[in-house]
Amino acid sequence: MRVITLLNEKGGVGKTTLSTHIAAGLAIRGHRVALVDADPQGHATFMMGADKAPGLYDLLVREAPYRDVMRVVQPEQYSNEPDTITGSLFLIPANVEVRTIPMNTSNVMVAQERLRELEGTIDVVVIDTSPTPSLLHAMIYLASDSIIYPTKLELLSFDGLLESLKHRQMIQGQRQQMGMAPLEVMGIVPVMYRSKTVVHNHNLEALKERFGTSVWPAIQQRTIWTEAANERQLVFTYQPESAASKDAWDLVKRIEGAMAQWSEKAG
Repeated sequence: MRVITLLNEKGGVGKTTLSTHIAAGLAIRGHRVALVDADPQGHATFMMGADKAPGLYDLLVREAPYRDVMRVVQPEQYSNEPDTITGSLFLIPANVEVRTIPMNTSNVMVAQERLRELEGTIDVVVIDTSPTPSLLHAMIYLASDSIIYPTKLELLSFDGLLESLKHRQMIQGQRQQMGMAPLEVMGIVPVMYRSKTVVHNHNLEALKERFGTSVWPAIQQRTIWTEAANERQLVFTYQPESAASKDAWDLVKRIEGAMAQWSEKAG
Protein backbone atom coordinates (compact mmCIF):
# COMPACT_ATOMS: atom_id res chain seq x y z
CA MET A 1 0.00 0.00 0.00
CA ARG A 2 1.19 3.50 -0.81
CA VAL A 3 0.02 6.73 0.84
CA ILE A 4 0.14 9.74 -1.50
CA THR A 5 -0.65 13.21 -0.18
CA LEU A 6 -1.51 16.34 -2.16
CA LEU A 7 -0.10 19.36 -0.37
CA ASN A 8 0.71 23.04 -0.83
CA GLU A 9 0.47 25.67 1.89
CA LYS A 10 -1.34 27.99 -0.50
CA GLY A 11 -5.04 27.74 -1.23
CA GLY A 12 -6.60 27.57 -4.66
CA VAL A 13 -3.86 25.56 -6.35
CA GLY A 14 -5.96 22.56 -7.33
CA LYS A 15 -5.23 20.08 -4.52
CA THR A 16 -8.83 18.87 -4.31
CA THR A 17 -9.23 18.75 -8.09
CA LEU A 18 -6.11 16.64 -8.47
CA SER A 19 -6.72 14.40 -5.48
CA THR A 20 -10.27 13.49 -6.55
CA HIS A 21 -9.22 12.82 -10.15
CA ILE A 22 -6.17 10.80 -9.10
CA ALA A 23 -8.22 8.67 -6.71
CA ALA A 24 -11.01 8.14 -9.23
CA GLY A 25 -8.64 7.48 -12.11
CA LEU A 26 -6.71 4.83 -10.19
CA ALA A 27 -9.98 3.14 -9.21
CA ILE A 28 -11.12 3.14 -12.84
CA ARG A 29 -7.83 1.49 -13.77
CA GLY A 30 -8.43 -1.35 -11.33
CA HIS A 31 -6.84 -0.25 -8.07
CA ARG A 32 -8.39 -0.31 -4.61
CA VAL A 33 -8.30 3.31 -3.52
CA ALA A 34 -9.14 5.20 -0.33
CA LEU A 35 -9.58 8.96 -0.68
CA VAL A 36 -9.03 10.71 2.67
CA ASP A 37 -10.45 14.20 3.00
CA ALA A 38 -8.22 16.00 5.51
CA ASP A 39 -9.53 19.49 4.73
CA PRO A 40 -12.15 21.04 7.06
CA GLN A 41 -13.86 22.50 3.99
CA GLY A 42 -14.77 18.96 2.94
CA HIS A 43 -14.60 19.74 -0.76
CA ALA A 44 -13.25 16.31 -1.75
CA THR A 45 -16.17 14.81 0.16
CA PHE A 46 -18.56 17.11 -1.69
CA MET A 47 -17.10 16.22 -5.10
CA MET A 48 -17.51 12.53 -4.36
CA GLY A 49 -21.26 13.08 -3.96
CA ALA A 50 -21.22 12.53 -0.19
CA ASP A 51 -22.41 14.62 2.72
CA LYS A 52 -19.77 16.31 4.82
CA ALA A 53 -19.18 14.28 8.00
CA PRO A 54 -16.56 13.90 10.75
CA GLY A 55 -15.15 10.70 9.25
CA LEU A 56 -11.47 11.51 9.66
CA TYR A 57 -12.08 13.03 13.10
CA ASP A 58 -13.94 9.93 14.22
CA LEU A 59 -11.21 7.68 12.86
CA LEU A 60 -8.30 9.50 14.53
CA VAL A 61 -9.83 10.89 17.71
CA ARG A 62 -12.79 8.67 18.58
CA GLU A 63 -10.99 5.51 17.40
CA ALA A 64 -13.98 4.56 15.27
CA PRO A 65 -13.76 1.37 13.18
CA TYR A 66 -13.46 1.78 9.43
CA ARG A 67 -16.90 0.32 8.86
CA ASP A 68 -18.34 3.38 10.62
CA VAL A 69 -16.36 6.05 8.78
CA MET A 70 -15.54 4.75 5.31
CA ARG A 71 -18.02 5.36 2.50
CA VAL A 72 -18.24 3.46 -0.78
CA VAL A 73 -18.16 5.83 -3.75
CA GLN A 74 -20.44 4.43 -6.43
CA PRO A 75 -18.79 4.07 -9.87
CA GLU A 76 -21.51 6.24 -11.43
CA GLN A 77 -20.04 9.16 -9.49
CA TYR A 78 -16.66 9.04 -11.21
CA SER A 79 -16.97 7.04 -14.44
CA ASN A 80 -19.20 7.24 -17.50
CA GLU A 81 -18.78 3.45 -17.89
CA PRO A 82 -19.53 2.24 -14.35
CA ASP A 83 -20.19 -1.35 -15.38
CA THR A 84 -16.57 -1.76 -16.52
CA ILE A 85 -14.98 -0.69 -13.21
CA THR A 86 -12.75 -3.40 -11.73
CA GLY A 87 -11.24 -1.30 -8.94
CA SER A 88 -12.95 0.32 -6.00
CA LEU A 89 -13.07 3.77 -4.46
CA PHE A 90 -13.76 4.54 -0.81
CA LEU A 91 -14.02 7.88 0.93
CA ILE A 92 -13.20 8.99 4.46
CA PRO A 93 -15.20 12.23 4.61
CA ALA A 94 -14.45 15.48 6.43
CA ASN A 95 -16.18 18.46 7.92
CA VAL A 96 -15.16 21.37 10.16
CA GLU A 97 -14.29 19.01 13.03
CA VAL A 98 -11.13 18.01 11.13
CA ARG A 99 -9.41 21.23 12.23
CA THR A 100 -9.70 20.20 15.89
CA ILE A 101 -7.99 16.82 15.49
CA PRO A 102 -4.60 18.04 16.82
CA MET A 103 -6.32 19.55 19.86
CA ASN A 104 -7.95 16.26 20.80
CA THR A 105 -5.15 13.73 20.42
CA SER A 106 -1.56 13.78 21.64
CA ASN A 107 -0.49 10.91 19.40
CA VAL A 108 1.32 12.41 16.41
CA MET A 109 1.54 8.93 14.85
CA VAL A 110 -2.21 8.27 14.97
CA ALA A 111 -2.79 8.88 11.24
CA GLN A 112 0.06 6.57 10.30
CA GLU A 113 -1.16 3.88 12.68
CA ARG A 114 -4.78 4.00 11.52
CA LEU A 115 -4.00 4.14 7.79
CA ARG A 116 -1.67 1.16 8.06
CA GLU A 117 -4.67 -0.89 9.17
CA LEU A 118 -5.73 -0.74 5.51
CA GLU A 119 -2.63 -2.68 4.39
CA GLY A 120 -3.73 -5.61 2.26
CA THR A 121 -7.20 -4.16 1.72
CA ILE A 122 -6.31 -0.93 -0.08
CA ASP A 123 -3.64 -0.43 -2.76
CA VAL A 124 -3.26 3.33 -2.51
CA VAL A 125 -4.44 6.05 -0.14
CA VAL A 126 -4.83 9.56 -1.57
CA ILE A 127 -5.01 12.40 0.97
CA ASP A 128 -6.41 15.84 0.21
CA THR A 129 -5.17 18.51 2.63
CA SER A 130 -5.99 22.04 3.69
CA PRO A 131 -3.63 24.92 2.85
CA THR A 132 -3.31 25.97 6.50
CA PRO A 133 -0.25 24.39 8.17
CA SER A 134 -1.03 22.72 11.47
CA LEU A 135 -0.13 19.76 13.65
CA LEU A 136 -2.48 17.75 11.44
CA HIS A 137 -0.06 18.37 8.59
CA ALA A 138 2.72 16.90 10.73
CA MET A 139 0.58 13.81 11.34
CA ILE A 140 -0.04 13.50 7.61
CA TYR A 141 3.65 13.93 6.79
CA LEU A 142 4.39 11.02 9.11
CA ALA A 143 1.62 8.91 7.57
CA SER A 144 2.61 9.54 3.94
CA ASP A 145 5.03 7.78 1.64
CA SER A 146 5.01 10.38 -1.12
CA ILE A 147 3.93 13.99 -1.65
CA ILE A 148 2.57 15.58 -4.80
CA TYR A 149 2.82 19.37 -4.79
CA PRO A 150 0.40 21.17 -7.10
CA THR A 151 1.39 24.77 -7.79
CA LYS A 152 0.24 27.67 -9.88
CA LEU A 153 2.96 29.37 -11.89
CA GLU A 154 2.70 32.46 -9.72
CA LEU A 155 4.77 33.97 -6.92
CA LEU A 156 2.41 33.35 -4.00
CA SER A 157 1.91 29.72 -5.00
CA PHE A 158 5.67 29.28 -5.25
CA ASP A 159 5.97 30.66 -1.72
CA GLY A 160 3.48 28.07 -0.49
CA LEU A 161 5.43 25.38 -2.32
CA LEU A 162 8.73 26.41 -0.72
CA GLU A 163 7.17 26.50 2.75
CA SER A 164 5.70 23.05 2.19
CA LEU A 165 9.04 21.65 1.05
CA LYS A 166 10.72 23.22 4.08
CA HIS A 167 8.26 21.50 6.43
CA ARG A 168 8.77 18.20 4.64
CA GLN A 169 12.50 18.51 5.21
CA MET A 170 11.93 19.27 8.90
CA ILE A 171 10.00 16.03 9.33
CA GLN A 172 12.69 13.89 7.69
CA GLY A 173 14.83 13.77 10.83
CA GLN A 174 11.90 12.58 12.91
CA ARG A 175 11.10 9.88 10.37
CA GLN A 176 14.72 8.75 10.38
CA GLN A 177 14.76 8.50 14.18
CA MET A 178 11.65 6.31 13.97
CA GLY A 179 13.25 4.03 11.40
CA MET A 180 10.90 5.21 8.65
CA ALA A 181 11.82 5.64 5.00
CA PRO A 182 12.40 9.20 3.74
CA LEU A 183 9.31 11.10 2.63
CA GLU A 184 9.52 11.24 -1.15
CA VAL A 185 8.70 14.20 -3.37
CA MET A 186 6.74 12.27 -5.96
CA GLY A 187 6.22 15.25 -8.25
CA ILE A 188 5.57 18.98 -8.54
CA VAL A 189 2.58 19.57 -10.79
CA PRO A 190 2.15 23.03 -12.36
CA VAL A 191 -1.58 23.70 -12.74
CA MET A 192 -3.77 26.32 -14.45
CA TYR A 193 -0.96 26.88 -16.93
CA ARG A 194 -1.56 29.59 -19.53
CA SER A 195 0.93 28.80 -22.27
CA LYS A 196 0.44 32.11 -24.09
CA THR A 197 1.53 34.24 -21.14
CA VAL A 198 5.15 35.31 -20.72
CA VAL A 199 5.07 35.13 -16.92
CA HIS A 200 3.79 31.54 -16.84
CA ASN A 201 6.39 30.36 -19.33
CA HIS A 202 9.14 32.18 -17.45
CA ASN A 203 8.03 30.74 -14.11
CA LEU A 204 7.69 27.24 -15.55
CA GLU A 205 11.28 27.36 -16.78
CA ALA A 206 12.43 28.70 -13.40
CA LEU A 207 10.61 25.85 -11.66
CA LYS A 208 12.25 23.27 -13.92
CA GLU A 209 15.66 24.86 -13.45
CA ARG A 210 15.36 24.59 -9.67
CA PHE A 211 13.64 21.21 -9.30
CA GLY A 212 14.56 19.40 -12.50
CA THR A 213 12.74 16.17 -13.28
CA SER A 214 10.60 16.51 -10.15
CA VAL A 215 8.52 18.99 -12.18
CA TRP A 216 5.85 17.07 -14.06
CA PRO A 217 4.11 18.24 -17.26
CA ALA A 218 2.01 21.35 -16.69
CA ILE A 219 -1.77 21.04 -16.71
CA GLN A 220 -3.36 23.67 -18.93
CA GLN A 221 -5.98 26.06 -17.62
CA ARG A 222 -9.30 25.04 -19.20
CA THR A 223 -12.80 26.26 -18.43
CA ILE A 224 -14.08 22.68 -18.41
CA TRP A 225 -12.47 22.10 -14.99
CA THR A 226 -14.68 24.84 -13.53
CA GLU A 227 -17.75 23.72 -15.48
CA ALA A 228 -17.38 20.13 -14.25
CA ALA A 229 -16.91 21.22 -10.63
CA ASN A 230 -19.97 23.45 -10.94
CA GLU A 231 -21.97 20.32 -11.81
CA ARG A 232 -20.33 18.42 -8.94
CA GLN A 233 -18.69 16.11 -11.44
CA LEU A 234 -15.21 15.02 -12.46
CA VAL A 235 -14.07 15.68 -16.02
CA PHE A 236 -14.11 11.88 -16.49
CA THR A 237 -17.91 11.96 -16.35
CA TYR A 238 -18.60 15.53 -17.47
CA GLN A 239 -16.64 15.40 -20.75
CA PRO A 240 -14.63 12.17 -20.90
CA GLU A 241 -13.23 12.91 -24.37
CA SER A 242 -12.06 16.44 -23.53
CA ALA A 243 -8.48 17.74 -23.41
CA ALA A 244 -8.91 18.24 -19.66
CA SER A 245 -9.81 14.58 -19.24
CA LYS A 246 -6.71 13.63 -21.22
CA ASP A 247 -4.57 15.81 -18.94
CA ALA A 248 -6.08 14.07 -15.91
CA TRP A 249 -5.44 10.63 -17.41
CA ASP A 250 -1.82 11.52 -18.19
CA LEU A 251 -1.34 12.39 -14.52
CA VAL A 252 -3.04 9.20 -13.33
CA LYS A 253 -0.92 7.04 -15.64
CA ARG A 254 2.26 8.76 -14.48
CA ILE A 255 1.35 7.92 -10.87
CA GLU A 256 0.44 4.37 -11.85
CA GLY A 257 3.87 4.00 -13.46
CA ALA A 258 5.53 5.18 -10.25
CA MET A 259 3.46 2.68 -8.27
CA ALA A 260 4.66 -0.12 -10.56
CA GLN A 261 8.26 0.90 -9.91
CA TRP A 262 7.66 0.86 -6.15
CA SER A 263 6.21 -2.65 -6.43
CA GLU A 264 9.26 -3.84 -8.38
CA LYS A 265 11.63 -2.43 -5.77
CA ALA A 266 9.60 -3.93 -2.93
CA GLY A 267 9.53 -7.29 -4.69
